[in-house]
Amino acid sequence: MSDPRLDPQALLAQARQQTGLRDLDDPPLEEPLQRLTDSLRSEARLNEAGVYTWHARLLNTLMTRLRARDWFERHPDILQQQLPPPVVILGLARTGTTLLHRLLATDPRFYAAAWWECRFPVPEANDIGGEQRIAAAKAEVAGILEAMPDLAAIHPWDAMGADEDILLIDQTLRSTTAESMACVPGYRDWIHSQDLTSAYGYLLQLLKFLQWQKQRRPGTQPADFWVLKTPMHLGYVEVIARLMPGAVFVQTHRDPIATMPSFASFVQSLWAMGSDHADPQEAARQWSATLEEHLNHCMAQRELLPNRFIDVDFRETVSAPQAVVERIYRGIGMSLTPATRAGIDGYMKTHPREGRPKHEYTLEEFGFTRAELERRFRAYREKHILPFEHSTPGGA
Repeated sequence: MSDPRLDPQALLAQARQQTGLRDLDDPPLEEPLQRLTDSLRSEARLNEAGVYTWHARLLNTLMTRLRARDWFERHPDILQQQLPPPVVILGLARTGTTLLHRLLATDPRFYAAAWWECRFPVPEANDIGGEQRIAAAKAEVAGILEAMPDLAAIHPWDAMGADEDILLIDQTLRSTTAESMACVPGYRDWIHSQDLTSAYGYLLQLLKFLQWQKQRRPGTQPADFWVLKTPMHLGYVEVIARLMPGAVFVQTHRDPIATMPSFASFVQSLWAMGSDHADPQEAARQWSATLEEHLNHCMAQRELLPNRFIDVDFRETVSAPQAVVERIYRGIGMSLTPATRAGIDGYMKTHPREGRPKHEYTLEEFGFTRAELERRFRAYREKHILPFEHSTPGGA
C-alpha cells in the first residue's frame, strides 16, 4: 500500500509547514523515516485507522523534533542542565517494572517522566506548566482504552503516571516502539543492526528539557536521581553506562515462560489497533526474539559492569513493595523516610492490582511450547529464576 499520507517527503513538508520551522538536529531522521514508512507501506498491512494513526504519529514526531531544536537554540541553558544520575529499571516486559517505577516516582527526590511528558515533551511557549499537554494526554489515553479496553488488563494506563522513556527515544525513530505497534520486520531488522548511541544521546537532551520545565513549575525541588524505565534498556546497558556514568540498574526478574505469552498478547493487541491482519503468532515470534536478544545482551554486559545492578524478584515487588524499595534505597545510598513510606502506602492503596481486569492467555495461542521457552531462556532461568523458584519472595 503506497498511501501518500505515509510518504516521508510529504510528512517532512507538512511538519515544516505546520511549525514554520525548517531545521532538524541530530541524530538525522531521514533514513529511519524512510525505512519505517517503507515497512509500514509494504509489510504492516495497515487499515484506514492504522494509516491515520501512523500519519499523525510520524507528523507529531517530526514537528516535535523541529520545535525541540528551536527551543534549544533560543534557550541554550536547557542543554546546559546537569542531570542527576539515573536509577534505570530493567526487566522483561510484565515483570513489575511499571509498579516499581511508579513507587519510586512517589518520592520527590526522584525526577520521573510522566506519560504526558513522554508523549508531549516539547511545550508551546505558554504551556511549560503542561496544562494543555496533560489535557491532550488524558484524552488520548481515554481514546486508546475506549478503542481497546482489553489493554487495561495488560498495562496500567495513566496519563499522569510515570511511564516509559522509550517514547522519548522514539523521537529519533530509533527505538523498538514501532515494532510493538505494527508488523514492520524490515524496519525492525534495521534497528537491531544499528548503534543506538545517538538515540540515547538524544534521550539525555530531552531529559534535560523535561528537567528544565520541571524546575519552572511551583513546588518542584531539586532531585537526587532520575528514574528511568523501559524493557528496551536491557539491550543497551553499556550505552547507558557510558553516557550516564553514575547509572545504577535495577533488574526485575520473572520467569519468561510467564512473561513471553503475556507480552505477545499486548503486542498483538497494539498491532490490531491499526491492522485487520494482526497475527498473534507472528507478534510472539518477533517480540520473543527481541526480548531474548536484549536479555542475553544484558546478561553478558553485567559481567563487565560489576556492582552496578540490584536484583528484584517480581513476586516480592507485588507482595512486599516497601521492602523492595528500601533495598533499592540502600543500594543507592538513600534513606527511606516516613514521607517515602507514606507515599508508597498511598500509591498501593489507590492503585490496587486486584482492581484491574484479568489478563488471560495461553502459551499455545501464541505458538509457544514450554520446552521451546525453557531451551531459549535456559541460561537466564538457571541464573535468576530456578534457584529461587521455591524460595520465599526476595531471594532473587
